[in-house]
Amino acid sequence: MDFFRVWLPLIYLYGVGGIVFTVGLILILRTKALRPSYERHRKWLWVLFYGFFFWAGLHATFIFLALGSR
Repeated sequence: MDFFRVWLPLIYLYGVGGIVFTVGLILILRTKALRPSYERHRKWLWVLFYGFFFWAGLHATFIFLALGSR
């Protein structure tokens, strides 16, 4: 399997998804729907970032493991 069939879809998925995620975060921060000055909101902001990178990393790990099993 070449790069364009394996890794490019992952980069596209989390690249475009990351842009949408960032725009959404900017909107909720500008409208004061989420205020980093509140400890509870800071916790949720961390959960959002952690979740995005956790799933991207987990997805990449399983692709890597699947490629190694051929």
